[in-house]
Amino acid sequence: MNNVNDSLTIKNLEAAFAGESMAHIKYMYFAKICRDHGDEAAAEHFEATAKQEIMHAFGHADLLFPRAEMTPAKCLQYAIEGETYEYTEMYPKFRHEAVEEGRTEWVAEIDEQIEESREHAEQFKAVLEKAAKRFAALAKVEERHANAYQAVLDRVNAQAA
Repeated sequence: MNNVNDSLTIKNLEAAFAGESMAHIKYMYFAKICRDHGDEAAAEHFEATAKQEIMHAFGHADLLFPRAEMTPAKCLQYAIEGETYEYTEMYPKFRHEAVEEGRTEWVAEIDEQIEESREHAEQFKAVLEKAAKRFAALAKVEERHANAYQAVLDRVNAQAA
């Protein structure tokens, strides 16, 4: 089988996940526009469909990020990688292309996204670092408990001998 990173199925699943996620947000946005125009029925239809789209996206996410393999640390690492990619590669490329096309009105928005993605990555890193410290502290507590249980077991075994 192909390397997972080269798998067409994985790439297709990622594209489907992106498409369903985008449809959810787009339909929620359209619902807002319809509601602003006084069309409650259309707004409700968009919202109902958006709920279905998000469930499709969650189904794809379950395949891309199997729960049995995921941990909070892995989730945080994926988030850090994604946000770092956004502010180091994706948005800078988009910014350059917007300038090249003379779309200077988009540059400020892209600059904001670069900064927000940087902040998000740093926030996720801080959570991951804090979690690592918590887990290290818990491991020490567990080690003390295990040592205490072993000492009691050793005394019981010594008395029995």
